[in-house]
Amino acid sequence: MFVLFEEAGKFLAGRILSESDASLQVELDSGKRVKVKGVNALLKFEKPSPAELMAAGQKLSTDIELDLAWEFAGEGEFGFADLARDYFSADGKPATLEQQAAALFRLYDAPHYFRRAGKGRFKKAPADILQQALAAIEKKKQVAAQITAWAEELGRGECPAPVREQLYKILFKPDKNSAEYKAVVEASRATHTAPLDLLQKAGAIASPYQFHWKRFLFENFPKGTGFPALQAPEVKDELPLADVKAFSIDDSATTEIDDALSVQGLGSGTVTLGIHIAAPGLAVLPGSPIDAVGRARLSTVYMPGYKLTMLPDEIVKSYTLQEGRNCPALSLYLTLDEATLEIKESVTRLEQVPIASNLRHDMLDSTFTEAFFEAAQSSPPTGVPWGVELTFLHRLAKHLKAQREIVRGKPENFNRPDYNFRLDNPTGGEPQGDEAVSISTRQRGAPLDLIVAEAMILANSTWGQWLAEHGVPGIYRSQASLAPGVKVRMGTKALPHAGIGVKSYAWSTSPLRRYTDLVNQWQIIACARHGRTAALAAPFKPKDAELFSIISGFDAAYSAYNGFQAGIERYWTLKYLQQNGITELTATAFKDNLVRADELPLVLAAVGAQGLPRGAKVRVRLGEIDEITLDVSGTVTERLDVELDESPDPLGEDDGETEMAAGPISIAVDVNEPQTDAAAAAPVAG
Repeated sequence: MFVLFEEAGKFLAGRILSESDASLQVELDSGKRVKVKGVNALLKFEKPSPAELMAAGQKLSTDIELDLAWEFAGEGEFGFADLARDYFSADGKPATLEQQAAALFRLYDAPHYFRRAGKGRFKKAPADILQQALAAIEKKKQVAAQITAWAEELGRGECPAPVREQLYKILFKPDKNSAEYKAVVEASRATHTAPLDLLQKAGAIASPYQFHWKRFLFENFPKGTGFPALQAPEVKDELPLADVKAFSIDDSATTEIDDALSVQGLGSGTVTLGIHIAAPGLAVLPGSPIDAVGRARLSTVYMPGYKLTMLPDEIVKSYTLQEGRNCPALSLYLTLDEATLEIKESVTRLEQVPIASNLRHDMLDSTFTEAFFEAAQSSPPTGVPWGVELTFLHRLAKHLKAQREIVRGKPENFNRPDYNFRLDNPTGGEPQGDEAVSISTRQRGAPLDLIVAEAMILANSTWGQWLAEHGVPGIYRSQASLAPGVKVRMGTKALPHAGIGVKSYAWSTSPLRRYTDLVNQWQIIACARHGRTAALAAPFKPKDAELFSIISGFDAAYSAYNGFQAGIERYWTLKYLQQNGITELTATAFKDNLVRADELPLVLAAVGAQGLPRGAKVRVRLGEIDEITLDVSGTVTERLDVELDESPDPLGEDDGETEMAAGPISIAVDVNEPQTDAAAAAPVAG
């Protein structure tokens, strides 16, 4: 005797060895013996053999038309044998074993037509539910056919429009159930080609530059880069007019002029240094529409030839420290001994500051050199505009830097230059990626940069301490020590910053381009207005959850923006190599098989660099450039005889070098170029 039974959703058949009321012992054709519950036994038969019955039933089941079977089925619950009789037998006689098995298999495989009501028992689906199910099945078939068609197009090197439109979503934030994504996966498997290469060959990527730009916008500005219509509110405070002549120092392209300086009392023995910061916080209030825009963006995004400002241009123009205007400002005045440069007193004021000049360091660097300031110490440069003030400020900046280095325990020694990118883009609009690019260098710590950087560090550290003294929380950056692996962190407590060498450090000097600075400005304004009761009046209270939320959002956004800036600068560096036909360059080995170009902002892996001592000078032959992955290969062709520098870079910059600096990019992971806080205090080209 044989039995056909259901086991774990499958139909099996075998010889019955023994049987009780509750179970059967069955031997399968394979020889395996299984225990079968009695309720799972659906058909008992003497012939044909189990294998023959299963084969005949499966074959016959394909002939059963489901629509017709659904019509034959009764309205109530029924067994598979009942349906087999009604479907196959015209005279109402019992169906054959093969017909019963066929009906069982067909019913089981058509849940949209028939619902299971027990072992071997079914109930047909209501007509409306069936129609919905059939429509869904048909739609699924159409989608599957569409996926196949798209995959075939991709395999032929053609990109369907829907796939092109979903390019960045497919690559970086895929909906794995979407037809477009499935088509790319199917084509990738069929052609044994990586998705990015497949899409590139199919013409889905308009240009390498647009690929990087659109990817950044997709991930960080999914709603676009436009601003809502906003009007800058006026400062309602009756602010006194400061008796100073202030000047700013920025790059020519900078429009967000956040900071300016003034010097009074030179030659009297007591000098007053004024650090004046644009004060949008006097008019833009927390929770306002402009605040919402700033909090959404959190920072200005910089890149060669273009930028996305944190605030709309019209808002920036209202509060920027433009020359020829009396500008609302948050001012820090420090009284110093002119001889010893000791700070005797500091005071914070809310006022209008006359901006006499907007100096541009790219136009003045050749004038205000180290040699100029050395000569000016013995012979004051009376004929040079702002020469006397800048000479004092340069002397003060070197003094402040030396004091910080004592706290740090070692000097800041920025031995690599900064690189400036210029694009031949007369319109000033969004670059297209094929503009001619030039790359120039500025030595880090250039005199004018040093003046601004030290003044801003002084303001950020002074105001950071001032907030703490008033019991008002701020957004601080801190670093516990300079030990390897100890990172800069953001928090709400005034903690030391070992990397800079100050007791506390709260970004406060760039409120037009960094949201953290605007938040801190609100807190500082509360201290200036309310003194010891500022903690009650400040917008953000101690342990305020909003502050922690802002820190978290800013950290993520700032990291993403810096990563994009590093990547797009690498793109333009590779473009520069191509445009100038550079196939070889000199470089310095610094880590593993990585080398750093001596005259360009380029790090790459080079064959033959593995095992070279740190600081070894080499000549590298460049290989192919991939503008999509930002990769370029290199081969060491010659070892150049130089004195080696085995010491690590200051602030651990080499040790923090990232994959983006060496390429290639990753489709799934963002990597970011490290940036020190000391560098962040210096002017940023706009």
